Amino acid sequence: MNEPEKISLQAQIPEELEGARLDQAAAKLFSSYSRSRLKSWIESGELTVEGESQKPRHKVHEGQSLVIEAALDAPEEWEPQNIDLDVVYEDDHIVLINKPAGFVVHPGAGNWSGTLLNGLLHRYPELAQIPRAGIVHRIDKDTTGLMVVARTLKAHTNLVKQLQKRTMTRQYEAITQGVMVGGGTVNKPMGRHPVHRKKMAVIEHGGKPAITHYRVVKRYRIHTHIRVQLETGRTHQIRVHMAHIRYPLLGDPVYLGRARLPAGGTEEFKESILRFGRQALHAKFLGLDHPETGEWMEWEIPLPQDMLDLLEVLKSDQQDHA
Repeated sequence: MNEPEKISLQAQIPEELEGARLDQAAAKLFSSYSRSRLKSWIESGELTVEGESQKPRHKVHEGQSLVIEAALDAPEEWEPQNIDLDVVYEDDHIVLINKPAGFVVHPGAGNWSGTLLNGLLHRYPELAQIPRAGIVHRIDKDTTGLMVVARTLKAHTNLVKQLQKRTMTRQYEAITQGVMVGGGTVNKPMGRHPVHRKKMAVIEHGGKPAITHYRVVKRYRIHTHIRVQLETGRTHQIRVHMAHIRYPLLGDPVYLGRARLPAGGTEEFKESILRFGRQALHAKFLGLDHPETGEWMEWEIPLPQDMLDLLEVLKSDQQDHA
């Protein structure tokens, strides 16, 4: 059996984490690792503060150094599974996946198997030694499109830093309910909904920074086709931000509310709107610095067929009412 890969990471406590608990600060500074794994490293002395072991509840202070010197063991509960993956690009360091709708990225409650992570472990066994099997960012189950996966620990660390520094470019296309006047930026912090814990929401006080840029691609009678660029990557960010400015994504089962239908639409049009069973959101473009060579690389993939069909219906409806 191969020896587990060892990691060595360091981070400094920023001003905003002054007085925070060690386990909470570690979760923010080393967000690519699970809270349970970080806690176990704190308790085992593999995650230290200024070179000393501390308890998870220990209060940290600005400027202090957190260091992780630990071995990565493969999580036993993640089983490799032979699942077809749409690989757009691969080399010895990274893999680009085109994720279809209905495909869960990471095992969790109710979805412990059949996920992208399980498929990655089967196709690339070495990922068992990389945090979260090399997954550095997620896409919602019913969102389609591009994801990058790291094949080495070095690549994983590099890609996480690119996400944190906001140098990785991620662009999406979406269809909203409502006709936008023009593009703009939503700069609203986000967090868990205070009442509905399975939902995310704009949280003005205490939320994490979240920035979404959007521009209009095409306007229809009561919908808008938009292109969106993320600066941050909060859970459900585009869906929550668009709903917050009263342009929720068409088909969104969580944030849309009731779908609106204009007067005079054909039955085909109405059925297409009402039966679109997922948020109309697609990760279309991804650009990054290759973690090994430093070369800028980018990929762009077409919209999935269900969104293309929907846009045709919207176009036809607009022409009928021109």
